[in-house]
Amino acid sequence: MTRFKKVILFCHRWLGFISGLVVFIVSVTGCLFCFQDEIQDAFCSYRKVEVQHKPFLDPSVLKAAALKGRKGATATYMYYYGVDRPAGILVNQPKDGMLYVYLNPYTGKVTHIENPTKNFFIVVEFIHLYLLLPPKIGSLVVGISVIIFMVIMITGLILWWPKRKSDRKRSFNIKWNGRWRRVNYDLHNVLGFYATSIALILSITGLSMVFQSVREGIYATANLGRSYPSEKEVLKSDSLLKNKFSGKPIVDQVFAMAQARAPKTEMYSIMEDASAAGTIGINAYAQTLHYYKSDEFIFEKYTGKLLKQIPHDKKSPGMKMNDMNYDLHVGQIGGLTTKIIAFLVSLICASLPITGFIIWLGKRKKTKSKKVKEVVHRRVHKQHLA
Repeated sequence: MTRFKKVILFCHRWLGFISGLVVFIVSVTGCLFCFQDEIQDAFCSYRKVEVQHKPFLDPSVLKAAALKGRKGATATYMYYYGVDRPAGILVNQPKDGMLYVYLNPYTGKVTHIENPTKNFFIVVEFIHLYLLLPPKIGSLVVGISVIIFMVIMITGLILWWPKRKSDRKRSFNIKWNGRWRRVNYDLHNVLGFYATSIALILSITGLSMVFQSVREGIYATANLGRSYPSEKEVLKSDSLLKNKFSGKPIVDQVFAMAQARAPKTEMYSIMEDASAAGTIGINAYAQTLHYYKSDEFIFEKYTGKLLKQIPHDKKSPGMKMNDMNYDLHVGQIGGLTTKIIAFLVSLICASLPITGFIIWLGKRKKTKSKKVKEVVHRRVHKQHLA
């Protein structure tokens, strides 16, 4: 082995020791989360409602129903998930914490109240993102471990790459009829090779959720350095106009405007910034539970004036890439096929620290055995000379 490859092997091995446990946990939780929507739809009846051929109730009506009897509670985030799904409102309670309230969007009836911290898949998500540590600390630990894992994948590819063309065919296949150590070695190397490209995409999209600098880097790279000032413009409401307008609640007015401007939308999200200069933001998503294709609207919260509209087709490549980030990360960008691929790659990534440790353990035992044999050989040789 050349000096260069010895250095690469040293880095690969010890970086694996440092990040292995975190990579295993993050990968396993990633596997579990891949099909969370499908699993919850199958077992949670409250995630579906009977389709009624009439408009959804206004946001203010649903919000009032969700807050009823909850003194001091507020709600700034709201979702209309689709014609056959409930609306969802995130309720913040001063003493009792956060609740997610599901309502029938046609009748306003509360169909389910959920404590997010007790939902299995949300707990899985928190482990995946923060290892159940405080978010700032946990996201940093996960982020650094993912960066190390990316280095490990690249160094592993360098170590694995066959020198001779005659070895390549053998290197791309697992020798299932070999001894278990050989099978383990192939599982680590061959599966690692096949998973590398997708694993790097999953890693980068994950880092984008942790580090703003990565998100900005993706934005700048996709835009080839071109600037789009209007996309980063921060808009504010004029608080001097507060209480100057009466009649139908502004949030209801702007929701109707968003519906009229994006009639083919399946899912809407509404965010009401509670600060004095805050705005009302509405995202109109083309497909339910998919976050890539969306039209964005920002409204003045005291007058309902449309401050900005960014249709999906008018977004810069960088903005589209960042919008695509979640769907890429969970594998739903291309439907069931890409979800299965993301699941399998996450499973392989979870296996790599284990198979790698077994390889290291085997070599360590082999080295010890070799040293013992050398010592015995020297003693026998000395006795023979005597």
